Amino acid sequence: MTDREHPVHYLHGYAEILADVSATGRRLTREEIESRRALGEQAAEAGHGLRTLVSEHLTAARSAWPHSLGSTDTALGAVQQVIDAFAEGYERAQHHAVRQEEAARREFIDDLLYGRSDLGRLAERAERFGLRLSHAHAVAVAQGPAAYDESDPVLRQVERALIGRFGDRDVLITTKDGRLLCVAPGHQDDVLAYFAKQAYAATEGGRVAIGRPRPGPGGVVHSYEEALNALELGERLGLEDPVLRAADLLVYPVLTRDRQAMADLVLDTLGPLTTSRGGAQPLLDTLTAYFDCGCVAAEAARRLSLSVRALTYRLERIHKLTGANPADPAHRYMLQTAVIGARLLDWPATAL
Repeated sequence: MTDREHPVHYLHGYAEILADVSATGRRLTREEIESRRALGEQAAEAGHGLRTLVSEHLTAARSAWPHSLGSTDTALGAVQQVIDAFAEGYERAQHHAVRQEEAARREFIDDLLYGRSDLGRLAERAERFGLRLSHAHAVAVAQGPAAYDESDPVLRQVERALIGRFGDRDVLITTKDGRLLCVAPGHQDDVLAYFAKQAYAATEGGRVAIGRPRPGPGGVVHSYEEALNALELGERLGLEDPVLRAADLLVYPVLTRDRQAMADLVLDTLGPLTTSRGGAQPLLDTLTAYFDCGCVAAEAARRLSLSVRALTYRLERIHKLTGANPADPAHRYMLQTAVIGARLLDWPATAL
């Protein structure tokens, strides 16, 4: 029979302590208290419930009462000391186990997101945390006004919402570098979309980016990096969407793959704007608003708090300086690409 079947094992020496304390009126010695703590730790490590063990202690005290216990007050004091020491040891073991589990989880998450571990070993460890890395996974990253960690109530709020909606569906919710993360099977886009909705609300208007589904253990790393890049692009381009999908932003990495070529396009196309009174930025903002609203002059003027006449004057000025007409479809693609490049390269604030 195992110790788990006989929790009375963790009461070893208890009756003798009660009898001696009752007879002499003394308090427990330091060694006796430490022995109770040690038994409490052992019971926790063996998986016994504290409630059952406390009940066993009280039952043993009642059994010993008619035969050997003297002063009721002394006996109850001894019972209190024993149970208090036992519970302290039990809780100490539980806290240690929790810290070990948290450390193991954090190490796994770091290895998962940075790909620093052997992929085969990483897949084995992943099952302990509810992930099957043989499948494709996608990562959603939420960034809010504050930095979040594993103990943050914002994380718990989002986690409770997802579990309440979907239950345990091989999803890992955690934090990394102050951001909220959700790792989910690639075919469960509904989970990632719901995470984005909950994270947006919990972070009070933060932004969420979702990477593309990627296969295998290394796929999580790639999807995570895509989500981070999408967040960076969203900030650099001033995108207003609260949820960004890496799949919808693929054109931007393509445009900046040859940075020197993009810099040349920006300078050759938009460089003449720097000669304008007030510099290039106001005219660049005009082009940005004009292209963002589908080249509708009235809407662009509203966004810039200008009259349509003032906007038209600015567009004419751009045409005169650059030789490219924003209203002409033949020139529009080159201008719009150059404007995107300027935003990606932070021009004209940053010299190219």
